[in-house]
Amino acid sequence: MRIITTSEGEINELHVGLKGTMNQMFLKDLAAKTRRGLRGRVEAGKSGGGNAYGYRVVRGLGPDGQPVTGEREIVPHEAEIIRRIYQEFADGYAPKKIAQRLNADGIPGPRGTYWRDTAIRGHRQRGTGIINNELYIGRLIWNRLRYVKDPETGKRVSRLNPEQDWVIHDVPELRIVTDALWDAVKRRQQEIDATPAVQGIRKSRFWEKKRSQHLLTGKLACGCCGGGFAAVGKDYLACSNARKLQTCSATRSIKRATLEDAALELLRDRLMQPDAVAEFVTAFTRAANAQRRDEEVKHEQTRKALRDVERKLAGLYDAIADGLRTAGLLHKLQALEDEKVELERKLEAPAPSAVRFHPKLAELYRSKVTELSEALKDDAIRVPALDLLRSLIDRVVVHHDAGTEGITLEVEGALSAMIAQAQPGGLGDVDPSSLGLVAGVGFEPTTFRL
Repeated sequence: MRIITTSEGEINELHVGLKGTMNQMFLKDLAAKTRRGLRGRVEAGKSGGGNAYGYRVVRGLGPDGQPVTGEREIVPHEAEIIRRIYQEFADGYAPKKIAQRLNADGIPGPRGTYWRDTAIRGHRQRGTGIINNELYIGRLIWNRLRYVKDPETGKRVSRLNPEQDWVIHDVPELRIVTDALWDAVKRRQQEIDATPAVQGIRKSRFWEKKRSQHLLTGKLACGCCGGGFAAVGKDYLACSNARKLQTCSATRSIKRATLEDAALELLRDRLMQPDAVAEFVTAFTRAANAQRRDEEVKHEQTRKALRDVERKLAGLYDAIADGLRTAGLLHKLQALEDEKVELERKLEAPAPSAVRFHPKLAELYRSKVTELSEALKDDAIRVPALDLLRSLIDRVVVHHDAGTEGITLEVEGALSAMIAQAQPGGLGDVDPSSLGLVAGVGFEPTTFRL
């Protein structure tokens, strides 16, 4: 197989080796130059990127007619909110309570939505969070953190740089909080750190222990507000908006095991009923065959175009054999030969495979999910079984029934994963993203009353 790009043409060993090294060196050099430029902006008292709550970016033209960059100014009404947060924390309010009071007063958070305690608390050593941002006392700090990608999760995580690498510059014109109020907040933070509870938490170093993943981690949604669920104690789950922000009325907590058992029952016994599977197989096969017919028509059109190109090339070859040599003729010959290569490449693609579903697809699926459910009890194979079961679930919505203590669970299955689990390779080469178009009513979310 060949790889041909617009800028480089055909890719060969030279591109992979030499040019790959040169490109990597260019990117590294570009990163160093960018950081050097940002450092110069910070040392001049300008923004090094990003913006904090309480400030706005100043846009305009300088004396030289060029756009002004890196300028910031205080937003008066947001500055008042910042001073309120500092004062309430110094007076003894917890970040969670401060966030609830701000939300109750209808004050939008930094992202225009609700306030959360983490936006206020942040991380003291890393200088994050409202009550740790030294820009509020007119002290601009740059290069405190660096960001790397976690190889396990692929997410970007922050790491603290040595203090000698920090770039610090005083910007008194951006001060919002007085030194007295800042010192009062720092004293309260130190008092909290000295409590036995915090000392015990730090001694346990819980952040170094990997949290165990559960069946519904990240899959639960509140039917009342659409928010996610969070752990309440060891064995219970509840709407995080209701518990943390007090912006949702669904305050009831539910035992994790109860939710997981109900979700497994829905997944195993109700999501793939035989009648619904038969309807899906019919609709899917119809859609797949229509797609295959379109591909066959395109294939025949490509074959016809190739015959036309070969006929034209034969005429040009005869002209050249008779002694005709012109620049236009040679250019036309090259263009036709390139077109022939491209058409032949398209014809080399394998024909789409036929879609054949097992006649007892629903029974196969049910037995596979039952086996996976039993595997959760075996610690030796629990992790892979858990991953497979989680792949079958798109979302689980928890509805709190008004006026009663009842709860209705709504499970949305990942259709392509369900089919693939029941019959590996059963979808053939059909794009799984197209399944929603032919799934049919039999695969609508299934509910279960607790």
